[in-house]
Amino acid sequence: MEVVLEMTLPRNAESAPLVRHTLDASLRGLGVASEIRADIALALGEACANVIQHAANGMEYEVRARMDGVRCVVEVIDGGAADGARAAVADAEGAGGWESALTAPLAEHGRGLQLIRAFTEELHIADRVHREGAIVHFEKSLAS
Repeated sequence: MEVVLEMTLPRNAESAPLVRHTLDASLRGLGVASEIRADIALALGEACANVIQHAANGMEYEVRARMDGVRCVVEVIDGGAADGARAAVADAEGAGGWESALTAPLAEHGRGLQLIRAFTEELHIADRVHREGAIVHFEKSLAS
């Protein structure tokens, strides 16, 4: 069975728990272990928090998730940054932007990307095609 979720959410703090709970309920329905669901929820929460806090344009953002019983693929898509997608990303994740590999342990910003990388198997960040904004794409195996 494949489950696909597509949500357009307001860029406010109340939307992140809603999308996390919705995805978690779908994963629970597929019989996914609680530890794996917690990893996905953490990564999703970090990606949503970045969009809510740092995307400059747009009042909404999108979350797309596909689960097939083997893998969960998630994309969090922001509405754009004032000076291009990388500006909000760089602000959110420190001077090195999304592609920065290391962040100081006590740094104010930058831990979100490290958390997403630590709790998922794949992470890709790309500019949107034909629009401003960025897409955060991560994947997680659903097998224990």
